[in-house]
Amino acid sequence: MKQSGFFDVEERLARLSGLGDQLEAFSRTVDFEVFRPDLELALAYSDGSKGGRPPFDPVLMFKILIIQTLNNLSDERTEYLINDRLSFMRFLGLGLSDRVPDAKTVWLFRERLTQAGAIERLFDRFDATLRNAGYLPMSGQILDATLVAAPKQRNTNAEKADLRAGRIPEDWQDKPAKLSHKDRHARWTLKFTKAKRQDDGTIPSSDLAIPFFGYKSHVSIDRKFRFIRKWKTTDAAASDGARLREGLLDKTNTASSVWADTAYRSKANEDFMDKEGFVSKVHRKKPHLKPMPRHIQKSNAGKSVIRSRVEHVFADQKSQTGLFIRTVGITRATMRIGLANIVYNMRRFLFLERLNASA
Repeated sequence: MKQSGFFDVEERLARLSGLGDQLEAFSRTVDFEVFRPDLELALAYSDGSKGGRPPFDPVLMFKILIIQTLNNLSDERTEYLINDRLSFMRFLGLGLSDRVPDAKTVWLFRERLTQAGAIERLFDRFDATLRNAGYLPMSGQILDATLVAAPKQRNTNAEKADLRAGRIPEDWQDKPAKLSHKDRHARWTLKFTKAKRQDDGTIPSSDLAIPFFGYKSHVSIDRKFRFIRKWKTTDAAASDGARLREGLLDKTNTASSVWADTAYRSKANEDFMDKEGFVSKVHRKKPHLKPMPRHIQKSNAGKSVIRSRVEHVFADQKSQTGLFIRTVGITRATMRIGLANIVYNMRRFLFLERLNASA
């Protein structure tokens, strides 16, 4: 076996750079120090006058959450891979002899941010970075929502009724261990998908309805750069359309047009957009028991070309980062989805910066 040399680690890192280390690109392009004020405010660590081991640097810990989100890792797997991968250690600024946060430390850090409600401020902080870099919300905005799966709950009908009514089932109240593992906010819903073509070549007239349990991620992206600008997390059964009036519209966009599918078409939404100065480009619904008028069909087809861009956001989050809710409760689900939205914007930022550099 060849004896280890003094420069072996540097040579291996140089090779990783040549192969295209995404985390190295993150370090070059994203200034993670901009998050420090919001992290320190949320964490509210003591000044150390009472002694004890000093906490890990909050920016380092936040970068661990970025790694975790990028790779869809559990806390235990995150701890192992930081110790195992040179690319992770370089991104975090850790040497081979440095202490690495364990899984419990990662959990406590994320939990502290979650309970402080810091994810919205962290998202806004990076959005300000995007704007300062010249990526202003432009050309209108596109709204949509996607279902995000969570571990299924095995509850009785009576327990489900209590949860829908906002009550804690009686059998759970005296069992804190069981209660802590029960997600009282996630909901079942039906996910409709196109029926597959049959063996004889025909397509069934009805779509497939698939039961789904979890949460729903609502986003608004700008049409020009396709960054997520506004977002919200709800249970999976929540209506898409009603969220439009709950802060999803970005008034700072340089254009007033709003694109969305038929789930957002309602008189309340149309009146709201008109009152707030937005121009509705929302798909029109098919008349009940009547064929779709030709001019509306053509109008919807033109809108779909633009509206479909938001689907790329969800495809990126689910295929590249494996968006999934591992935690219990909507507060933690909001943290998970918020981190996924920040990571998506970071990856989009890297892509656009590479395009500008090569132009």
